[in-house]
Amino acid sequence: MIDLHELELLDMKAESVDGKRLYQTPEGNKYPSVTTVTGLLNKEHIKLWRARVGEQEANKITAQATKRGTKMHDIFEKYLRQEEEIIFDNILQEQMFNSALPLLDEIQPIALEAPLYSDTLKMAGRVDCVGLFEDKLTIIDFKTSSKWKEEYMAKPWFIQMTAYAMMVEEMTGYEVEEILAIVVVEGQTGGVQAFGSFPNEHVDELVSLRKQYTNLYGV
Repeated sequence: MIDLHELELLDMKAESVDGKRLYQTPEGNKYPSVTTVTGLLNKEHIKLWRARVGEQEANKITAQATKRGTKMHDIFEKYLRQEEEIIFDNILQEQMFNSALPLLDEIQPIALEAPLYSDTLKMAGRVDCVGLFEDKLTIIDFKTSSKWKEEYMAKPWFIQMTAYAMMVEEMTGYEVEEILAIVVVEGQTGGVQAFGSFPNEHVDELVSLRKQYTNLYGV
């Protein structure tokens, strides 16, 4: 067991094999990433979407979304660490940050961008935030979007965060009480959304998805 505050210190290397992300644990085991496994949930939907909008447009939208998400993750992390001055590239980023600020100020971060793994699930990944939210130990995931989300759309995030919750409990012995996705929506009509749930409500779905991944790829 390790302390919650030591999670960030874990050394875990990642590599891509046939388009799938694998992490090597300190013991030398290679496990698929949480996002690779949970990606099965949206695989068919994404395939249909790419066919509908065309490969070139899909690649453009995906690249923009990835760039936006990476930048906002970096801004949120810097703010929560209170270590560096935050510099925005444009007013849109500043608006998105300001909309998330009331929720960010409710977080007491314990570990940010921490590598996690589970020998039980045989999965690994990097969690956005392990921290206290409303005095409860919580897995917090930051998302960005160009559109407002509906409740059902949070299901893949809940399963993803449940994996992180199980990893934290296995590694530290501390029980994660809640999971929370904070979604920042860009644009003039943008704002922030919060989707919360409990890890124990999604364990069965996570385990089923993990078995499905093994059946498909043998890992």
